[in-house]
Amino acid sequence: MNEITQTMANLNKKAREIRATVLEMIVEANKGHIGGNLSCTDILVALYYGGGLRVEPTNPHWEKRDRFILSKGHSAAALFAVLADLGFFEKAALNTYCKNGTMLGGHPDRHVPGIETDTGSLGHGLGIGVGMALSAKMNDEDHRVVVLLGDGECCEGSVWEGLVFASHHKLNNLTVIVDRNRQCVLDFTEDCSPLDPLISRLAAFGWEAREVNGHSFEELLDVLAGISPRISNKPLAIVANTIKGKGVSFMEGRLKWHNSVPSGQELIQARKELAP
Repeated sequence: MNEITQTMANLNKKAREIRATVLEMIVEANKGHIGGNLSCTDILVALYYGGGLRVEPTNPHWEKRDRFILSKGHSAAALFAVLADLGFFEKAALNTYCKNGTMLGGHPDRHVPGIETDTGSLGHGLGIGVGMALSAKMNDEDHRVVVLLGDGECCEGSVWEGLVFASHHKLNNLTVIVDRNRQCVLDFTEDCSPLDPLISRLAAFGWEAREVNGHSFEELLDVLAGISPRISNKPLAIVANTIKGKGVSFMEGRLKWHNSVPSGQELIQARKELAP
């Protein structure tokens, strides 16, 4: 097995582990948005384990760290699982997810090590990221800002305001990734508020726009390698085509699993499919 093949195998194994952890967190809490957590897991693994982000788990406030914002905050369980696995905080804390007194609520909280800002009110994460990127430019700092959006979230007008502002100010230190699973809470995006042709729209707003398979580490690592250094003076938008509920066959592409919790035979099957 060559080095590249080994790297991809390791990333796929890690993604499977994170999905299994997310499943147990949501089952234990009896709440959570499992579908969207599973759709963005590979993106998070590529960012945190594949070299997409420059971070230091033992020093979460390291000045030179890259800033990551999970704007689709309802997928916090996957991010918490990644941060705990990397050592930002103890893994035991994951057992308290969404329970009374926990630091790990249903959405990211800046008091959690590794979390830059509170998110979950959809549509405002990009605006915060734009501000961070502009500040870095003004202060001549070289860290990067990466914002992960949900595609349903892209119905918010504030997202498009942020896209215009970032393009105008040539924030090429900013990257947006859209988790394009084509579903929102109650419907398919193209049936309720169409986004296609999303790539063309992003390009029309002045962004360098790329489209990838959001479950292919080869494609994800290739496009993330273009985050830094940036030759273009445009911000970068990555449309990552994903499957909601990815990794559990009966959840994939099913609207029910936006925020349902498996039990009984469904849980047995999900655990079996995500087992090492």
